[in-house]
Parts: sequence; C-alpha cells; structure tokens
Amino acid sequence: MKKLLTLAVLAVAGWAAYAVFWPSSFEPQAWDPPPLADAEAAFDDSSDLSGETRMAHGVAEGPEDVASDAQGRLYAGYADGTIRRFDADGGDSEVFATTNGRPLGLAFAEGPVPRSDEAGSGDDDDSEDGGDRADQTLIVADADKGLLAIDAEGDITVLASGADGTPFAFTNDVDVADNGQIYFSDASSRYGQSDYRTDLLEHGGHGRLLKYDPDTGRTTVLLGGLQFANGVAVGPDDAYVLVVETGSYRICRYWLTGDRAGQSDIFINNLPGFPDGLSFDGEGTFWLALFAPRDPLLDFAADKPWLRAIVHDLPRELQPQPAHVGHVVGLDTDARVIANLRDAGERAFAPITSVERVGDSLYLGSLTAPAFARIRVPDAAR
Repeated sequence: MKKLLTLAVLAVAGWAAYAVFWPSSFEPQAWDPPPLADAEAAFDDSSDLSGETRMAHGVAEGPEDVASDAQGRLYAGYADGTIRRFDADGGDSEVFATTNGRPLGLAFAEGPVPRSDEAGSGDDDDSEDGGDRADQTLIVADADKGLLAIDAEGDITVLASGADGTPFAFTNDVDVADNGQIYFSDASSRYGQSDYRTDLLEHGGHGRLLKYDPDTGRTTVLLGGLQFANGVAVGPDDAYVLVVETGSYRICRYWLTGDRAGQSDIFINNLPGFPDGLSFDGEGTFWLALFAPRDPLLDFAADKPWLRAIVHDLPRELQPQPAHVGHVVGLDTDARVIANLRDAGERAFAPITSVERVGDSLYLGSLTAPAFARIRVPDAAR
C-alpha cells in the first residue's frame, strides 16, 4: 500500500510539473481580484427569482439572447446556428435565419441593412435594396461569423469580421444607439466560444469594445485589453456605452459625448458573480445577468499562474464547475442596485446570460437551457 501511495504521489507531482513547465500556448497572467467577501456582503439582500415562465421549451438548445421587434415578436439565437422567431408568448416558432455559426447578442436597428464592404451570405440584390422592405434590421453578434445584419427576409450581410488587422474570434454582444451607431464586443481575439473557460483562466486581456458606423462601413476599436468583453449597453441620450468585463467582475463605461468623450472609467466593480449580458431598458435601469457565482478557488488562484496552469490541464470534468444559480441585477444610472433577484434552487433557470425588458416583463436568455424565460419587472424598477 505504501508503494502504491508513493507511486500515486509521484505521478501527481510529475503531472503537475508537466502542466507548469511544459511549453504551452496557454499563458496565465497574475492578477488581484477584488475581495469576494465584500461583493457577497454588498449583494446579500436579494429577492426570489423563482416562478418564471419558461417559453419555447424544447425548440432548440441555448437561446443566449432574446430580442423583440416593433411588432412584439420575439427572436432568439440558438446553438445550432438558427435564429428563431416567436409570437409574444413564445409560440408559433419559425426559423428566421441560419447563420451557420453561433448567434449570441441580438439588437434591432431602425431602417435598412447597414452597408458593408464585406461579402454577405444573402443574395446580392437583397443586400442592396432588401432593407427598404423593412422598418427594422436585426443586428447579430455571432461568435463565429462576426457582426451580422439580417433583413426582413432573413438575408444576411456580414458587417465586420475583424478590426485593425485582428480578426474577431468571439463576437459576443451588441447594442444600437439612438443615432444608429452600432456598439459590440469581441470577447477574445485569441479564443473562440468553445474555449471561453480558457480565456477566463488565462486573464490575458484579449477582449475589445468596438463601434460599427453604418454610414461609412468602418469598424473602430474603442477599448482594448478587456478581460473577456461581454454584455454591451448604450446609456441614456447616447452619452456613454457600457461593456461587461466578465473576467474582472466589473462593468466599464466608455464616454461618447461631453467633456469626457473618448475616456473610460469603471461603472461598477466587484460583482458577486461572472457578469454576462447587459441591457438598458430606456426607463432608467440597466439589467445585468450573472452567469454564475464567483468561485473562491479561482479567486485564490488569480495571483498564482502556475496553479491556473494546472487547473487548465485538468480534464474538464475535474475543473471548477459553475454553480447552478439564476441571478439578475438591476442597476440605476448611478450604478446603485435597485433589484437583486436570485434563485439557487435545484430547478432554477440557469445559467442566465441575458436580460431584456419588454413592457412589464423581463426576458431571460441562457447559453445552455432548452428554453428562455419571462418574469415580471420588479416593483422597484417600474
């Protein structure tokens, strides 16, 4: 038995040494996360999130984001590459378009398909005049294909697939300002959607916040070096745009107008979970989805790249797994928490990746669930 235990210890030590010292493209960076205890204390007072209505159950897997058009119809993008359209109650499912990628963030723009120098996947004639047939165009952040525009007939135009000579690897979320400018995130220029855990573990700052100008077809990098750039939301009066940094548990703000135009700051820091999708409801509230609670082990390993190298090389089943918790936060324009909804039950709708307000309802998306969900807007945010 002693020999067997010695062999086991030597095998583990040898494997750990291999994980730490063997040349690898994985390059974890040391960083200091804000105190988890402070985050948990600040968000300790929560309301119950359970009691949601699950919609379009079983249609497809992973409705990561939900958007509503001018007619009140709902749209969701799925893991099979389809974007499906539903009536306001989640019925009458139909495939609106197929991107052959992974559609994530969705937002509607007024007017025709924005012009682009990149080749679209729809018919050339439709890309020239198809937008004239519709009042709205669906803008899509597709993890694999880039920034897309889809007209009323489901014809797809690729707006952008890279910027400043760097291709997008993980186009994530998108929002459209009142003036028509399109803001979106590339979570990572190094790792794709299937390797999102690797990007978070590495903490290498491969994310970017970008702007697409539909008048010129130009894509501009507004912020680089972001830690897994995720949810995007334009603030009131197009004064600023917020972008989630999932890997740093915070939301950044980039100013678009006024004396601070072109500058950035931190809108809110030290969130209690991994922040994901973000939206502004036009009524004074930003709605934030928290994918999962923070993991104390990952925070402990933040300043220990060697330990994260070991974790990275573990079989996925042995790596830290996200806890099954549904969590939605409402923030006012001063970043004060006005709604904190949480469900840690076994049947919780989780993980939640997006929150979109339509009327008196909040629609919740999920990266992996077989449905999206609807809850009533909390009284505090009405």
